[in-house]
Amino acid sequence: MRSTILAVAGLATQVLGHGDHGGSQKPMVDQNANWMAKHMVEEHHISDFDASSFFVLHDYDADGQWEAEEILRTYGLMDESNKDVPQSRRDEIQRELLQLLDANGDGIVTRDEFIAFIESGKTLPDVGTGPGHHGDDEYEYEIHHWEKYHDENTKPEDLTHPEDIEHFKKHEMLEDEEERLEKLNKMAIVEDNIPSKFRKSS
Repeated sequence: MRSTILAVAGLATQVLGHGDHGGSQKPMVDQNANWMAKHMVEEHHISDFDASSFFVLHDYDADGQWEAEEILRTYGLMDESNKDVPQSRRDEIQRELLQLLDANGDGIVTRDEFIAFIESGKTLPDVGTGPGHHGDDEYEYEIHHWEKYHDENTKPEDLTHPEDIEHFKKHEMLEDEEERLEKLNKMAIVEDNIPSKFRKSS
């Protein structure tokens, strides 16, 4: 049996080792807070932020503006948890948000436009798509499961939650696929890629 689970658990421990990421240090979610504040606490564990920092954090390609796709990603619409949201609703959300944020109607939102929007006393609305999961699998596992149930003292044998099992099962599958591809790359000729009519009959 390979040591994938041990290795990944060790990596997670190292990542978290720079500080105590146990539940005690995670900011509490104020259920009466607006969607932006809830998003920052739940997705980033940040409770103190301003409009500029929020904008930069969600400018995923760091080009100084939000395209429609970045706005939808911030709302979790690129995440597996929202895979069942129909395209018509996605389009509707995109229109609503651009109408709110895109002051000059050019289809993008600049930092200045966003800051002006916030400084006018407005906030990003809750469109019913959850807290806005927008990280990769590793990030989402760490922020929503590891930090809630584990810490740097967690032993591999303690990783028994369904979320742990599913997460490390994905790692096993990825490792198996990498090994398979590595073996194929070392082969001069991959027999399965040769059309059957050109293969020697046995």
